[in-house]
Amino acid sequence: MSDITIHELEAAINFWRARSPSSGDELVLCKEASALSKPYALMIVQRQQTLSPDRLDGIAKQAWDSYVRLNTTL
Repeated sequence: MSDITIHELEAAINFWRARSPSSGDELVLCKEASALSKPYALMIVQRQQTLSPDRLDGIAKQAWDSYVRLNTTL
């Protein structure tokens, strides 16, 4: 599987945010966007442009795989 670019990860977060908008007074992100936001933040702090999918935790990996599957069928 090829590396995920920071732009692709941002697009996935925005996809999930559009699909499941933030909720409550605290504007909590949906679990998929939240899971992907952690590696996204690390990429920014570490000034990385790509990330190996193997570095995603279980929830983030599932969110990424679902995004890729849903995005290619639209």
